[in-house]
Order: sequence, then C-alpha cells, then structure tokens
Amino acid sequence: MAEKDPFEGLLEKLKAEKDWPKIYMFKFISPADNEMIAKVQGLFNAKQAQISMRESKKGNYISITVKEMMLSPEGVVEVYRRAATIPGLMSL
Repeated sequence: MAEKDPFEGLLEKLKAEKDWPKIYMFKFISPADNEMIAKVQGLFNAKQAQISMRESKKGNYISITVKEMMLSPEGVVEVYRRAATIPGLMSL
C-alpha cells in the first residue's frame, strides 16, 4: 500500500482558496542555531521574502515567520516539503 502524502490535506485546503498568487505566511520553530536559521532562510527568495525572528524566553529556540508571494498552492507545499528535510525544524 502506498504511503499517504503528509501534505495532501494542506494542498487540498490551499487549492480551495481561489485568490492565487498571494502573500503566504509560513511559521517555523527552530533551535537557536545559526546553521539551522540559515537553512530556513535558504528556503525562500532572499530579495522578496519578509523574514522576522523572535527568540524564546530562555533563548533555546527561535520562531521564524516568513511572508512571501507564492504563485500557487503547489509552491507552498514545495516549501514545506523542503523544510521537512531539515532535522529539528518544526513547521506550524
């Protein structure tokens, strides 16, 4: 039996929205590690994406919010697929 695509539900929800292209907001939680942060930033177009970060109270984690113009639901899911390959990164 084929494994179910973990992003299938998200893709269907996004396809139901008719106003594409649009600015989409991504949210991640990352360990406070410069290499991890750089990997997350590398998922996006540095010239177009608006990236903001906030450190946790104890400084162990960073919440990363990214707003970027996405052309399609498939583009959003592709970013989440690439983000899923970064160990320790949590997508919200």
